[in-house]
Amino acid sequence: MAKIKKGDQVIVIAGKEKGKQGTVLSVSHDRVKVEGLNLVKKHQKPNRVTGAEGGVVTQEASLHISNVAILNATTQKADRVGYQVVDGVKTRVYKSNGEPVAVAK
Repeated sequence: MAKIKKGDQVIVIAGKEKGKQGTVLSVSHDRVKVEGLNLVKKHQKPNRVTGAEGGVVTQEASLHISNVAILNATTQKADRVGYQVVDGVKTRVYKSNGEPVAVAK
């Protein structure tokens, strides 16, 4: 189970986008797409069924999940995520200070 979820604020800790921040758009197995980061150009054919025009489209490519870390809102630094059970409810918490992670939208 991934500790990073859709809607989380993350910071890239490795690669050409190192140091940049963004919101997770999707999580798939061991890869994540981050809004506005790791942009690639894709040559797309026109499609009459969907109404999509052809041409060169810029879109986000996925990053490996090990290259991103969740952004701690209070310290504005990369942090790790752990779990804590409080009153029978399992919640995600920051490892550095034990505060609960902001709920992903």
